[in-house]
Amino acid sequence: MRPLAVLLPLLLLAACTGAQGQDLDLKVGGAFGAKPTIVFPGGEPADTLQIDELTSGKGTQLRTGDLAIVQYTAHIWDGEENRLVDSSFNRGTPAAFPVGSLLPGLDKALRGRKVGSRVIAAIPPGEGFGANPPRGIGASDDLFYVVDILGTHPKGASVGGGGSLAGVRVGGSRPKIVIPGTAAPPRFASKVLAKGAGPRTEAGQLLVTQYEGAVWAGRRVFDSTWTSGQPRAFKIGDGSVIKAWDKALVGVPVGSRVAIIAPPSSAYGAAGHPAAGIKGDDTLIFVVDVLAAY
Repeated sequence: MRPLAVLLPLLLLAACTGAQGQDLDLKVGGAFGAKPTIVFPGGEPADTLQIDELTSGKGTQLRTGDLAIVQYTAHIWDGEENRLVDSSFNRGTPAAFPVGSLLPGLDKALRGRKVGSRVIAAIPPGEGFGANPPRGIGASDDLFYVVDILGTHPKGASVGGGGSLAGVRVGGSRPKIVIPGTAAPPRFASKVLAKGAGPRTEAGQLLVTQYEGAVWAGRRVFDSTWTSGQPRAFKIGDGSVIKAWDKALVGVPVGSRVAIIAPPSSAYGAAGHPAAGIKGDDTLIFVVDVLAAY
């Protein structure tokens, strides 16, 4: 289900200008938020988890259950090629990571750090993907991460605000959606119920949101980040989400609450989304809180 997908890339990381890890015999260069340069020493890394904070940020501390927004680079550290396996810099958009649900070594490296920090971690196989790594990584591979922590967003975050759209009433901090007993509107519609004070979102950005989605027929909620317990992030304006979200959320000020009516042509089309109980002729209603844009 495209609007519900968490942008969860393979790995995370960030860099520090001319810094050298206290326990890691390697050098990491480059400005915070810029693609790092890494000089690996000869030989393989130690067989234990090694973590260093190259720069200590002054922002909010990352806690379990938060959604951290980062820039990162990741390598396989084998003492030979030290191959790059993933990088948010190469994709052009930061990544979203659910703190507490990452690789064990990565969770240990990031939990408790503050926004603005640069963290490096050498992660042995036992603290990594384990016996079932993703394609391109071996079960016995050591990993090396550099992570820039750009922001963090706690579970339960909310914009709030109420109003109505096409007869649908919305209210409350966690939105309560009341759908009328009439036929669903045939066309897409959206409305900013509460206007934020932040900059307007742009196509290609990573949006951090809380949202609730309901099916007009049956008047039932089929997904909610408030229920799942954590904000979610997605790239906007490039087809990564359903058409209704791209139409409604590009150009909205950060901090806004937006109501969306999405007929099938602006949602999942004739195929619907059976896994969520959405049929091909179902019209959907979303209430989206835009928490941040990166």
